Amino acid sequence: MNSIDATIAEKGLMSSEMGSERTLYPYVTGTSVIGIKYKDGILMAADMGGSYGSTLRYKSVERLKPIGKHSLIGASGEISDFQEILRYLDELILYDNMWDDGNSLGPKEVHNYLTRVMYNRRNKFNPLWNSLVLGGVKNGQKYLGTVSMIGVHFEDNHIATGFGNHLARPILRKEWHENLSFEDGVKLLEKCMRVLLYRDRSAVNKLQIAKITEEGVTISQPYSLKTFWGFSAFQNPTKGAEGSW
Repeated sequence: MNSIDATIAEKGLMSSEMGSERTLYPYVTGTSVIGIKYKDGILMAADMGGSYGSTLRYKSVERLKPIGKHSLIGASGEISDFQEILRYLDELILYDNMWDDGNSLGPKEVHNYLTRVMYNRRNKFNPLWNSLVLGGVKNGQKYLGTVSMIGVHFEDNHIATGFGNHLARPILRKEWHENLSFEDGVKLLEKCMRVLLYRDRSAVNKLQIAKITEEGVTISQPYSLKTFWGFSAFQNPTKGAEGSW
C-alpha cells in the first residue's frame, strides 16, 4: 500500500470511529422495574435514579412511559437506549394511527414488536442495553410481559428486572393474588421497592407508580417511602463476618 492509499484508509478509519453512534457500554443506567397485574389492570413501579457508573448522579429520571392507548412501558438499563426505543415506539404508533381504521395496537402487539427489535439488535452485535417491562389492557384482557437486551421474553402475572428479579420476585410469589385491589397492589409494590432501597446501591428513595386500565394510563407524581435504618444488621453489618472489612 502506498502512502496515498494509507492516508485515505486512515481518514476512513477515523471518520468511521467519530461517526459511531451506537452504545458500546452502558453509562447512565436505571435499576429495577416491577410490574404486577391487579384486579382492574396493571401496576408498575420504578425509582428515578440514574447511575453514572457507580455514582448516583441523576435523581429525576422517568422510566415509566405510556405507549399508545393501551400500553405502558418501564425500562431498566441504559437511559439513552431507552430514549431510542421510545423513538421507535413513537414511529410505530404514528404509523398505526395513520391507517385510521378504528383499530389500535394492543400491549401484546407492542411486546412482540419490542421482542423482534431487541433480538434483531442483538444479532447485529449492537444491542440496546435495556430490560423492558410492557403491560397493558385491551378489550378487558390484561397483559404483562418482559424482554431482555438479547431478546429473551415471557409473560407472567408479576415481573421484575435487575435486582428486583432476585429480591422482589420472592415477595411477589408469596403475596400476589389475582384479585388484588389497587390499594393492596400499591402497598405490595412499595414493599418491594423498600427492600430494593435497602439492598440495591443503585436505588434511590424517589419513585413513581403507574397504573393502566381500560380508561387509560395514570402515572403518579414522584414521592418517597418511609424507611427505618435502625435494624441491627444495618448498625453493624460486619458482625460475625471474620476477615471482613
